[in-house]
Amino acid sequence: MTSKQTRVGMGFDAHRFLPTKNGPSNKIMLCGVPVPSEYDVEANSDGDVGIHALVDALLGSIAAGDIGMHFTPNDSQWAKAKSEIFLKYALKMVQQKGGEIVNIDITIIGERPRVFPHRENMRKMLSELLTLDIDRVSVKATTTEKMGFTGRKEGIAAQAIVSVLV
Repeated sequence: MTSKQTRVGMGFDAHRFLPTKNGPSNKIMLCGVPVPSEYDVEANSDGDVGIHALVDALLGSIAAGDIGMHFTPNDSQWAKAKSEIFLKYALKMVQQKGGEIVNIDITIIGERPRVFPHRENMRKMLSELLTLDIDRVSVKATTTEKMGFTGRKEGIAAQAIVSVLV
């Protein structure tokens, strides 16, 4: 009988901001939650940087490549697709390898939108999507102190790290 090993995966994603056509009622997706934003994101899918980074981390933990290998960015079938589809796919791949998620940690990087008011909803959403105890789900945010593309409010980014028993 072989014992399981802990494997770690890391992911990163970034999307450019675009002027919104929806005015003050505009929302962008972050970790599966619609968050009010003065911008739209340029993306083929719904542009959820938190989930995209998490998908890359999950795929990385089982050495299965990245999100673009499984969901080609230029493929029209993924236009405006919910990122939850990608997350469920990555979770299934981890489970097919006999893997079990130990914990996830996501950092949203950008000056806007403010994450803190939505953080608990994001944790709850990810907990439900992954059927993972909420105490194993961390979502936090940081700015880049007005430096770089996120600091200039040109876009938003996220990084994620996961621990998986395989």
